[in-house]
Amino acid sequence: MSVIAGVYSKARRDELAAFLRNRRERVTPADVGLAPGTRRRTPGLRREEVAQLAGVGVTWYTWLEQGRPINASVQVLDAIARVLRLGPSERWHLYRLAEVPGVPRPSSPVAVAAEVVAVLDALDPSPACVYDGKYDLMASNASYAALFPFLVEASGMQRNALWQTYARKGTPPPVTDPDVCAAMIATLRANYANHVGDPEWTELIDTLCTARNDFARLWAQHPIAEPGPPLTKSFECFGLGTVRVRSTAFLLQRTLDCRMVVYLPDTAADVALIAELRARRERRLRPA
Repeated sequence: MSVIAGVYSKARRDELAAFLRNRRERVTPADVGLAPGTRRRTPGLRREEVAQLAGVGVTWYTWLEQGRPINASVQVLDAIARVLRLGPSERWHLYRLAEVPGVPRPSSPVAVAAEVVAVLDALDPSPACVYDGKYDLMASNASYAALFPFLVEASGMQRNALWQTYARKGTPPPVTDPDVCAAMIATLRANYANHVGDPEWTELIDTLCTARNDFARLWAQHPIAEPGPPLTKSFECFGLGTVRVRSTAFLLQRTLDCRMVVYLPDTAADVALIAELRARRERRLRPA
């Protein structure tokens, strides 16, 4: 194993250990039919209780939760997932962290195909974009650029929707709804399983945790995004008012976690507001 591969595997095992501890502490003895007992020092189940209920050895489970380099089969992980009451997305997150064969591994960044860019443009006047797994903006149409000019015109780490929300100074963040922010962090955490140890991901997450305590608190809870209906989002538009849109995401083929996100305006007033933002941006960018 190369040095880089060893560092990558160690980081993934550390993430697995933290995830298992977090989920074990959430399950109470009553949840699994055990008496609470006395002198309990952990807020949830003990390691030996998880091992007993899953039908595995206490030492083996302890090593797994400590992030030691041991192998785990899908069947054993399924038993642990049942005890820890993991949902479908959390279960696949566990598989990836435990490096179960056949689970997708990280891939290098991909360029947005010209056909996808054409689809984005065709969706105007509905704002639409392509994000990678950590919310880096990869492509967008004119309406999206009018709605989020700071993000579209940024570069480097700043060309990231979460950085714009949690780390940008001086102007209100593009997203303020706590439910929407929580959903974005849960998506980031789920995608992180494919990129544990990646320096760019580590740098972004460290930056966001340092910038805002509320991000650090939510990140430490190991939220994992579950499939759900489109989200309704509200954005303040530079003194013009509030635009409301319904956000829907579509995974892009032949990518690991890139997705197209489309924002459908809620009412005719929202369509008109986006059109005014586009007109203002076009006037600003027009040569003198």
